[in-house]
Amino acid sequence: MGNICSKSANKDDNFSAPGRVLGASSDAPQPARAQTPKQALTSSTPGRTLGSAGNDGASSPNDARSAAARAAEERAAAKNKVGGKLSANLAAQKKQTQNQTLNAGSEQERLGRTADANAETRNWN
Repeated sequence: MGNICSKSANKDDNFSAPGRVLGASSDAPQPARAQTPKQALTSSTPGRTLGSAGNDGASSPNDARSAAARAAEERAAAKNKVGGKLSANLAAQKKQTQNQTLNAGSEQERLGRTADANAETRNWN
């Protein structure tokens, strides 16, 4: 679309010179790069394994096993923790079978219809 809108004189002006590499400039010389210090490249201390206490970097399998057992015991204790009224209601709801749940919903619907019918009877003139 640029060829349609531009003049033929403008085409030759922009691209008449030969191309050059990006970053290369004929006007200014390139600045010299600074060298990285040698001490920044090497580390004087050995690395640590993830999760180690930092004492020697190595951990025994018994430590990991005891930590996993301790975490499992804490999860089990938190799971068996007695909650409040809402927790008890939720536990009772989870214990219901599908038929019991459907019967409870049906009973609530019947009670609602009865209440609506009684209100309509009271309001009739």
